[in-house]
Amino acid sequence: MPAVRDFLIAWQVGNYPAAAKKTVGADRKQVESALGQVRAQLDAASLRLALGVPTEGDTKVKAIRKTGDDATASFSVKVDLGENGQPWTYKGSMRLRREGGKWKVVWDPSIINPALKPGQRLAVKTTVPPRALIKDGAGRSLLREVSVYAVGVYPGHLADTQRTLDGLAKQVKLGIGQRLDTERLLGRVRSAPPQEFLPLMTLEAGEHQALLTRLNQVPGLKFMKLPRVPIQPKAAPELVGGLGPATADRLQQVGAPYQPGDTIGVNGIQLLQQRRLAGTPTVKVVAQDPAGRVSQELAGWEGQQPQEVDTTLDASFQVRADKALAGLTVPASLVAVRPSTGEVIAVANHGTGGKNLAFEAEYPPGMTFGIVSAEALISKAGLNQASPTTCPGTITVGGRTFTSKARAEGNFATHFGFACQTTFAQLSGKLDVPTLMTEAAGLGLGKDWGLSVPAFTGSIPKPANDAEKAAIMVGEGGVRVSPLAMAMVAGAARYGTWRAPYVLKGLTDPSLTPPAQNLPRETISSLRALTTQSMRSLLAKDARVSNDVTGIAAVPTYKDKDRERVVSWFVGSRGDLAFAVAIEGKVYASRVARTFLSRTPPVATTTKQNPR
Repeated sequence: MPAVRDFLIAWQVGNYPAAAKKTVGADRKQVESALGQVRAQLDAASLRLALGVPTEGDTKVKAIRKTGDDATASFSVKVDLGENGQPWTYKGSMRLRREGGKWKVVWDPSIINPALKPGQRLAVKTTVPPRALIKDGAGRSLLREVSVYAVGVYPGHLADTQRTLDGLAKQVKLGIGQRLDTERLLGRVRSAPPQEFLPLMTLEAGEHQALLTRLNQVPGLKFMKLPRVPIQPKAAPELVGGLGPATADRLQQVGAPYQPGDTIGVNGIQLLQQRRLAGTPTVKVVAQDPAGRVSQELAGWEGQQPQEVDTTLDASFQVRADKALAGLTVPASLVAVRPSTGEVIAVANHGTGGKNLAFEAEYPPGMTFGIVSAEALISKAGLNQASPTTCPGTITVGGRTFTSKARAEGNFATHFGFACQTTFAQLSGKLDVPTLMTEAAGLGLGKDWGLSVPAFTGSIPKPANDAEKAAIMVGEGGVRVSPLAMAMVAGAARYGTWRAPYVLKGLTDPSLTPPAQNLPRETISSLRALTTQSMRSLLAKDARVSNDVTGIAAVPTYKDKDRERVVSWFVGSRGDLAFAVAIEGKVYASRVARTFLSRTPPVATTTKQNPR
């Protein structure tokens, strides 16, 4: 018992010389080496050894059986394979012999694993399944096939493994600004079959050509050209996302079972749905002979098969949205939705540095927020499009002065069409704070939509006084929205129902999705009259490609980090289509909207089932 216990403890804690002293039948250095390589060959996070094995049925298995000067000991092994898979447990055994009154372990490779024979080693083989596609609403791939290279090594051929991996990590950091975990890479290389090509990362021939050229100078690295694979976004790249090597920072986001160098999603849907799109690897622990031939599979864990991700994007609308923004010289975004279902059908970003500003921008809405304020005034204060109103040049509310171009006395529709701030500032007295905030929330602003991708739903600070309330009514006072949020507002004004947006089919948790909000019938007709009247204004009229287009334009200025900025808006609808355009600069957003609408066939308003 003491001999077995001391051997197992020394092996487990990594004191291989002490374990080797407890053995006979082989050179101690050979034993030290064999025991010391087990963790590396398995890239094991931990190794646990225990005398005895679990009880089998009603039979209690003896830990040690002794016959004279010979004995057999049973023990259990539990190996934590870390990112390589589930814990591996198995039963082990060893022979002991008494020599000179002391019990010694008779060395044999089968002590490491009962199936291991002399000259063999353990290895971990990982098989990664092909990544699944991201598709549009019609089931067509949103990914383009590109040429790629697998960059890797033959572990058994490396003259200096550490030098090769350090060179790889250095070039990757220079090339993409991300750090590779060389310690974990080293474990991966040591545990792989020595004579087989081990891919460490996959790089696109075009996008990563400069990095590939530099990596070609790193000794020990090998390159394998792979068949063309669908990984590059055809459209909406900021939403769809891209792929790249699993760096240390990225692994913190996706976690196990992915390892340094694996090709993973780095942004967008590719990152958010990484586990679904990539599945999980199949892992096998095998015994190999010196030539690299697998003699036996000792354990295995089947991976999870990849699954496609279906989006709601409509290819024809997406193309039109992209072309509408293409000629601009400043950052811009456009998003289009179907109000009847909440489906997002186009997401376009131009000059945004890879950011999905169509979903995530935080801009002041200016007078496009008039749709929200008007809805509250019509639903809760009894106004309609014909209600008499005034539009003076200046008005002071609670000590704050608001200005507009003075207009003749008229009705609410007329002054809405002229985007009169002073009209709305005056009318703010007809709404109390709770009512204004509740009505804005009813149009989805500031609420959790349960969306499966990041999006800014809006932010409306609670006004502390009449001046702040009036500022919010005209889309100022710290109000911030995204183009998606305003497209949903426009859709509700047109269709009569606000529905939470969604872009991934079948992946939205119904329990997290807010219920639809129906507007009163009289509110709907008045809002349509207001937004129709607004189309005659100078800022909005260019978008009037047909009589059924409604919308509102605005060009609010605001301060961001002590810099004055401008955002040009057009928020509109036509049939079962609502959209918002936001451009960072003083531009006629209505002209961009016109380009989008001119290329877009009319969409009739219909009642549809929501295919979430």
